[in-house]
Amino acid sequence: MDRLYEILGSLPALIISGIFLVTSLVLSLIGIEIPFYLDPALITALISGLPMIVYGITNIFTGKGISKISSALLISIAMIASIVIGDSFAAGEIAFIMALGEMLEEKTTARARKGLRKLIELTPQQGRRIVNDKEEMVNAEVIEIDDVLRVLPGEKIPVDGVIISGQTSVDQSIMTGESLPVDKEIGDDVFCGTINRFGAIDITATKVGENTSLQKLIKMVNDAENNKAPTQRIADKWASWLVPAAMLTAIIAGIIMQDIVVAVTVLVVFCPCAMVLATPTAIMAAIGQATNHGVIIKSGEALEKMGKIDTIAFDKTGTLTYGKLEVSDIIPLNGSISEDELLKLVASAESLSEHPLAKAIVSNAKKQNLTLSPTSEFFMEAGKGIKANVNGNEIYCGTEKLIAEKGIVITDEAMSALKELRNDGKATVIATDNDKLIGIIALSDVLRENAAKTTQELLNEGVQTVLLTGDNQQAAEHFAKQAGITSVHAGLLPEEKVQRITELQEGKKKICMIGDGVNDAPALKTAEVGVAMGTMGSDIAIEAADIALVSDDISKLPYLKRLSKATINTIRFSISLSLGINLMAIVLSVLKLLNPTTGALVHNVGSVFVVLIATLLYERKFD
Repeated sequence: MDRLYEILGSLPALIISGIFLVTSLVLSLIGIEIPFYLDPALITALISGLPMIVYGITNIFTGKGISKISSALLISIAMIASIVIGDSFAAGEIAFIMALGEMLEEKTTARARKGLRKLIELTPQQGRRIVNDKEEMVNAEVIEIDDVLRVLPGEKIPVDGVIISGQTSVDQSIMTGESLPVDKEIGDDVFCGTINRFGAIDITATKVGENTSLQKLIKMVNDAENNKAPTQRIADKWASWLVPAAMLTAIIAGIIMQDIVVAVTVLVVFCPCAMVLATPTAIMAAIGQATNHGVIIKSGEALEKMGKIDTIAFDKTGTLTYGKLEVSDIIPLNGSISEDELLKLVASAESLSEHPLAKAIVSNAKKQNLTLSPTSEFFMEAGKGIKANVNGNEIYCGTEKLIAEKGIVITDEAMSALKELRNDGKATVIATDNDKLIGIIALSDVLRENAAKTTQELLNEGVQTVLLTGDNQQAAEHFAKQAGITSVHAGLLPEEKVQRITELQEGKKKICMIGDGVNDAPALKTAEVGVAMGTMGSDIAIEAADIALVSDDISKLPYLKRLSKATINTIRFSISLSLGINLMAIVLSVLKLLNPTTGALVHNVGSVFVVLIATLLYERKFD
């Protein structure tokens, strides 16, 4: 039976249904009379009407409260009544228009759920367990708490754990969204699914199976999706009074006029055909316009909700910023070297390193057309920095910890510069030459140039902004200040972002979350509307979101807000217009100026108006 309904509700079935309806109309217009039971419109009523009749009846038994009464019930009654009095065209026309509206609505509200599957694919399948000083590869599901595991450079960490041996840097952007690998040493926590970038480490498993951070992330995305209540169709919201009103009006009209045709005509014109088309046509027009502006809206529900948003929560890295490190400061110390010489020397020493900071420095030097010197005796200390021989000189580049371990004094001048740079949320590399401190290179993410303008425009639209990021507090506050955002929540794991959004929702806020990383997926799902960066964003974030910005242009957010408001207003106007036409048609039906067939055609007038109004929405300017 389900397969039959799927076939009858398909686009080919709708096309076939329309062909039979048009055939019936043409035969009628050219004056060819055919027996009632051979009218092609009956096929239309069967194809397009059967699923609604079944739904309308079963919903009486399965629905809760007033939702038992649906628009499908009124449509079913009108269709059956039309057939009983021999007006098959009216029955077919009603069934076709309603089936068309339902298909349009389904097309606009359909949402892919590939994101969860892609997130699951990130789960490590194996781990390197140490037993009696020997390594063995085992499936991740057999790893138990307190097992000792070895993770080599480039491997995913299979479970949550604590480092008991070794030092490294871990890419945990999947969990926190941080743009830089995080230095880890003995005693530090590591998370399942994050990537060990440099040194080999041994860890003790602390959380396994469904209790790991990655599995909780997957569960949060799934729960957030399941907890979103489905949007009730506009026509069904009105059905609680529409059905009783239609039945009562039809009965009274039929009794007063002593004509069952009048009663059936009232039922026909009462059907919410134009009302059903009002929402999907307006939404399809808005989605089409948004697509032309580089905004992909994946559901009508998201577009409607966007109009009610009063708070937008931004992720930082890759969203508010470009998510790409660039050299921001070159600071020679002690007057012993120029900026270009310092950059050239450090870039030469770092040229063999795979660390993101090193790559950014080398890239900057090449942009400056600096010729790098040959490097030898390269050695990297995971989480600290590097040592290299450049032109016969021993060069160290790295953290304060590395420099201090080599017995090199960091001057007050250098400490003051480091403090100021870190207050601005910048990463730093300290450089020495033959045990002499020579300079500091700072790197920073770059704020999107339209960030401040965007937040101001949103404020003008009545929308507040907040920053939710896994990055550190100093970096978060630095970029938030530049972007004009005053509410900052930093150092957040995925579940903490969800918690912040939930707290805002409990405060009666309507939240739109905009992010780009895997770690943003639960927050994107939890918010009323999730917006993902389409170019930079991970596939999982894009699939978890309701809307994607194709060109990563956050300046489209104010446009999106205005478009959503206009769409809601258009829907309301179209519904009001359709109700007015229906009311007029009811009066004409009672006066016997309409019969079921002409009454059904009047419906088409309302439907045409609704489509034209939606077309005007497509052509409007919102910039």
